[in-house]
Amino acid sequence: MRRRDFITLIGGATAAWPLAARAQQAEKRHTIGILSAGGAPVLRTVLFDALRELGWIEGKNVIFDQRFAENRLERLPELAADLVRLKVDVIAAAGTLAPLAAKRATATIPIVMTAAGDPLGSGLVASLARPGGNVTGMSLMAPDLGAKRLELLKEVLPRLSRVAVLWNADNPYSALVFKETKTGGQILGIEVQSLDVRTPDDFDGTFEVARRQRPDALITVEDPLTVDQRKRIADFALGQQLPSLHGVREFVAAGGLMSYGASLADLFRRAAGYVDKVLRGAQSADLPVQQPTKFEFVINLKTASALGLQIPDKLVALADEVIE
Repeated sequence: MRRRDFITLIGGATAAWPLAARAQQAEKRHTIGILSAGGAPVLRTVLFDALRELGWIEGKNVIFDQRFAENRLERLPELAADLVRLKVDVIAAAGTLAPLAAKRATATIPIVMTAAGDPLGSGLVASLARPGGNVTGMSLMAPDLGAKRLELLKEVLPRLSRVAVLWNADNPYSALVFKETKTGGQILGIEVQSLDVRTPDDFDGTFEVARRQRPDALITVEDPLTVDQRKRIADFALGQQLPSLHGVREFVAAGGLMSYGASLADLFRRAAGYVDKVLRGAQSADLPVQQPTKFEFVINLKTASALGLQIPDKLVALADEVIE
């Protein structure tokens, strides 16, 4: 081989090595574990779309491994352990109970909460500003939420005196919101009745309790269990001619009367941003837990008409969305 040809060959190979290494790096696939106490998170598509916009394409550079407990909480520890055994790069966990199960299963794999109820109070993080461990993400918690929901109902029902609150007694966030609602009821002179559930099988019996209690209105605290059962809850309320107010807009889209609370879609999109940061090398301990910044007040006028209710014009004007 001539000297010039040898130099050209070596030079070409040397130049090709970085290109090959870059191609191999570009083809590396990360694995994102998805964990929920309920069924598939209602806004999973929002999360996937947001990640796609950030450059994470399923089947190309990312794989989703999904585990759903279907509201059988005894399954959560094993489902979390499955994701740990698979050595996923990050776990996106919906609600409060799923990230708690993930945290018990691993202290090393980063966990991003998509919308946890009370991360500090439930022990998910040591501090909102400096989480310090392997858990960070989005918080669903907002102060005085329970009292605000009662005030909105009272605008529609001036003679409101008894409200039943449907909540998941196994979820510490739901328990906190129920407690806050009771406190708000004492201030406003409204009796707050408890309708607690723990599994999908509890709803029929709980609905029967509601029929006997005959409340003036129904409030539903948002969590994976109640969100999964939102159509069933909305249908019950309408069948009982019971005005209802719910934690998130997804209930109103299913036929509920009104909702007031943090935007789940906004929280899921922001959680995708944290998943992106973790996959690109950020440490979850350095990412502060973010509080909800976008709240939605949604009214379903079709449901109001079916209930024979006239929603005050000032509430309609305040609504972020009106379903007709």
